[in-house]
Amino acid sequence: MRNISYFCALSLMAALTLTGCGQEEKVQLDVISYNIRQGVANDGTNSWEYRRPATADMLQDKHPDIFGVQEAYDFQIDYITENLPEYASIGVGREDGKKSGEHMSIFYNTASIKMLKWDTFWLSETPEQPSLGWDAACRRTATWALLEKEGHRFYYVNTHLDHVGKEAQKNGLALIVDRIADINPEGYPMVLTGDFNVTPDDPVLDDLETKMLSARDNAEETDHLGTFNGWGNSDSVIDYIWYSGFASCDRFETVRTQYGNIPYISDHYPVHATLTF
Repeated sequence: MRNISYFCALSLMAALTLTGCGQEEKVQLDVISYNIRQGVANDGTNSWEYRRPATADMLQDKHPDIFGVQEAYDFQIDYITENLPEYASIGVGREDGKKSGEHMSIFYNTASIKMLKWDTFWLSETPEQPSLGWDAACRRTATWALLEKEGHRFYYVNTHLDHVGKEAQKNGLALIVDRIADINPEGYPMVLTGDFNVTPDDPVLDDLETKMLSARDNAEETDHLGTFNGWGNSDSVIDYIWYSGFASCDRFETVRTQYGNIPYISDHYPVHATLTF
């Protein structure tokens, strides 16, 4: 009887060992880019006060590890952190480098993500101070962070390119690409999200395409739906998730789910990707 039990135990251990071979659990990173639409805009029934519950519902539903917002005012950031206390945020107002104006903030789930360092720079000839760049209509910024998930370090950059100035778009994105190279000499995986205000065929993206991959174009499961809805008056792709250094992008989606019977979560749909280290 003792010998039978001994051999049964050995057989079970062997089976467990074989089952585990080559099946190391993947570490994935869930990312969202979301132009939240500035909360001070008078959008009638689409104003922030009416649609803000949809933002909380969407984030609770998708529950990303990390997400970048564009156009967010400080009270919109406060609303998210009050309703989703598991998230912390970084970022500054583009007008004064403190709280004034739109924030290109990064939110991260403190249960899964560790923040290591971060900063914000302006898309201009004087990137270290609040400033207007080239032919831009507005001050534009990019916020970056070095973070870690389950031992995997990665950089995240979140931005919003100008909606008018073509030089500002081109030079602003070039500045971001150069900064990425400067801050990431170790070659850690990188994520870049934002509202770029250009469609996928725009030459503004040519240089970026040689350095990073579009989640929309490279995900195993994807869509090519419009992201700017203009409250139902548009259907163009101008919001992006780019990445480099990851093993794969498993999924990309344009989040068009309607939350709480609110017609539009914003004048942009969020975009959502799952990346694997």
